Amino acid sequence: MASPRTVTQLLKIDRNGAILRLTLNNPPANALSVELMAALQAQLDAARDDDDVRVIVIAATGKLFSAGHDLKQMTSHRIDADKGEAFFEQTFALCSRLMRSIVEHPTPVIAEVDGLATAAGCQLVASCDLAFASDRARFGVNGIDVGLFCSTPAVALTRSIAPKRAMAMLLTGEMIDAATALEFGLVNRVVPSEALTETVNAAARTIAAKSPLAVKLGKRAVREQSGLNLAEAYGCASRAMVENMLAVDAEEGISAFIEKRKPSWMGQ
Repeated sequence: MASPRTVTQLLKIDRNGAILRLTLNNPPANALSVELMAALQAQLDAARDDDDVRVIVIAATGKLFSAGHDLKQMTSHRIDADKGEAFFEQTFALCSRLMRSIVEHPTPVIAEVDGLATAAGCQLVASCDLAFASDRARFGVNGIDVGLFCSTPAVALTRSIAPKRAMAMLLTGEMIDAATALEFGLVNRVVPSEALTETVNAAARTIAAKSPLAVKLGKRAVREQSGLNLAEAYGCASRAMVENMLAVDAEEGISAFIEKRKPSWMGQ
């Protein structure tokens, strides 16, 4: 379990009760270097085994949420004997594992975006379960501008917004503002910058107050039924409902509702 407040060179780690806040701290661009991705992965892995963590928030310092991969770091490996191939493979494998870890994590993950989120930074936002943005946030998958189609960000983006909208962003590299991101469904809510952190914290507290088991089972069920045909999806969801109904928390929650009292969650 993380200490209440830990600051590393690349990642700030704050723990407030059931809420774990991970703040990218790699200015000025908060680039997703291999070191930052590894630090973020380590915290996600640790939180997976910590039942007291009920919500994870990913935020960033400075004016940029994240400009994506560290292109300077990647370019420096072009002098390697293999022209950087091994390092590129390592980078994208780390990134793919990180994004999958967020999607597959049993704990809800919220992105707090107060600035620019481009390429893999936009991918990070799209991978989170919820995303809240300030009115000054902007989003893009603009690798195409430097001759690099954002193929891995496209995985998260096309699963988060309508494919044609995603393709327009991927093919043109054009940025969208926070209001457009809200319209597209990339973010859940847009608020003034000064209200962003409290808005995120309020949402996190609301989720953290629910049955942790129900949240965990529900997130898994939503992920597993996605992409299935209608009959398979209902079969998957029905099995999840049965498992949930047999849980102690469901019995307690339903009893509390009938008895008009506040439930006491056991996480079982």
